[in-house]
Amino acid sequence: MTAGLDGDAIAYHRLLERLTGHLRAYYRNRFARIGHGAAEAEDLLQEVLIAVHTHRHTYDLSQPFMPWIHAIARYKFLDYLRRTKYSFKDMPIERAEELTADSDMAAIESGLDLHRLMSQISLKARKAIQYVKLEGLSVSEAATRCGISESAVKVAVHRGLKALALQVRKESGA
Repeated sequence: MTAGLDGDAIAYHRLLERLTGHLRAYYRNRFARIGHGAAEAEDLLQEVLIAVHTHRHTYDLSQPFMPWIHAIARYKFLDYLRRTKYSFKDMPIERAEELTADSDMAAIESGLDLHRLMSQISLKARKAIQYVKLEGLSVSEAATRCGISESAVKVAVHRGLKALALQVRKESGA
């Protein structure tokens, strides 16, 4: 985001690509909980990307980036619920609480931990894991994006996950 604000168009484009995968998963999960489909999630994803683009000048560089993004995403989701007059009356209270509770901090912290851990593995493994495991692309699609064979993607994912597991064990003292 910082590089994008400084005028680096490539970095900004890369940021939007990463946000797209992250936010797609975020919204699909929330929409699945209320029985709505992927189309609504995609529409909201586009709204958030537009909001990020048009309000990027409001981002405070001294603050962490992901909480800023998650705040926008959460508010857009709540606006969607209000706009569509989604009713919680037929939903058990436990599920309604899941949708509206301010529990995004755990997700944000997990995302920050994942980002830190991923930065410690090879770029090849990081890209393969990002595309296949986090964005949900097929091995074939990931191979095309990475410019390597499908077998190489599978190996990179396997080795990358193994390296991540080892790093987690080291950090947890196990």
